[in-house]
Amino acid sequence: MSSKPFDWKATPGLSTLSWVVYLFLYAPLLVIIVYSFNAGRQATLWEGFSLDWYAKVFHNRDIGIALSNSLIVAVAAMILSTMLAVTAALGLRHARAGGGGQITLGLILMPLVVPEIVVAVATLVFFSGIGLKLGLGNLIIAHTVFCVPFAYLPIQARLTDMGSAVEDAARDLYSNEWQVFRRVTLPLLLPAILSGAMLAFASSLDDFLISMLLADAGQTTLPVYIYGMLRLGVSPEINAVSTLLLASSVVIVLVALRMQGMTKRKS
Repeated sequence: MSSKPFDWKATPGLSTLSWVVYLFLYAPLLVIIVYSFNAGRQATLWEGFSLDWYAKVFHNRDIGIALSNSLIVAVAAMILSTMLAVTAALGLRHARAGGGGQITLGLILMPLVVPEIVVAVATLVFFSGIGLKLGLGNLIIAHTVFCVPFAYLPIQARLTDMGSAVEDAARDLYSNEWQVFRRVTLPLLLPAILSGAMLAFASSLDDFLISMLLADAGQTTLPVYIYGMLRLGVSPEINAVSTLLLASSVVIVLVALRMQGMTKRKS
């Protein structure tokens, strides 16, 4: 008589423990969202519902400049990192299991495991050493480097799932390599490319440490500006800015997950 296999999902109290963990993780974010609608000036003393702080955020010129810098850097880093990720994924697609291919893959993914403060300090020292002063260009280069792994992983996963049967069929029908890429590979890969691009954009938009160390005067990004506001104390205006930044990140991640879902359905 065979014994019933262990099902960890049936562990007593697991569901309750999961909700407690979720509450611990997301309660601070809920508090910020709720107090962003506070009518009073106290950040943690509820005095009624109001949208005044959101109106002040949209009329704050400095926040507008910081947001503009963030969007410029995030869009440029997203485009460059996605192009590099697509090139790397296609180049490493048929690489051998050992040797140079694995070393190259490790170098591409290294920014995911290296502490961000180490990357930020190393980038600052390197740029200072070579005298590179491109304004926002410095931020774009630095953000592109750490965004490549976020764009690479969905694209690499999609290429693995695709296999090569469809492309081989196109070659059997006398399509050249460019036609195979343009009419077969790229359409099948497009949802993963968009998903990787969205993740890269969100990673760049939310970055603080690298932007903090590399940004010069007039190049402040939105996360760095929010940190500067915190020095004067937490206010409902900070809560409103943080809520908007959080909402934009959630929307981007949801779009990326939607793209990944489309990729799986096509598979």
